[in-house]
Amino acid sequence: MIKALEKILFASRWLLVVFYLALIVGLGMLLVKAGQHSYELALHGFAESESTVLLNVLGLVDLTLTASLVVIVIFSGYENFVARVDESEHRDWPAWLGRIDFAQLKQKLLASIVAIAAVQVLRALMDINHLSNRELMWSAILLGALVLAALILALCDRIGGHDDSVH
Repeated sequence: MIKALEKILFASRWLLVVFYLALIVGLGMLLVKAGQHSYELALHGFAESESTVLLNVLGLVDLTLTASLVVIVIFSGYENFVARVDESEHRDWPAWLGRIDFAQLKQKLLASIVAIAAVQVLRALMDINHLSNRELMWSAILLGALVLAALILALCDRIGGHDDSVH
């Protein structure tokens, strides 16, 4: 009975594939949004002020960082939790992707989230006339909390022996 339970538990990891497929749909939606941003920027960019163009470009940067985060989650999550990918069958497979362990995945995710939050705060600062001091304050506090969380996670992983220099 224990062997059967273990087989079921081990096979259950394949349920994660459904989540990765859903993330691929989300990635497609981010692509559509990036296309819309690009279209609007190309259509109205020359008539807009420099700060408006910069805000639109920062929107594209934000979408790109978010899409990159989704790709990292899809590939490294699949590789870590579901099954190994044969890198020899994919000549353009990033070399680092097969070597990300769970601790490194957490660090990359949090670093990406911090970068996305930083872009959001920068966008807020660029559009300072339309935001209250309270909204700006909470944006900055959130960014500071995320940076602090990333530093604490990195410190905990280093203390726990999951530092990149160890591998």
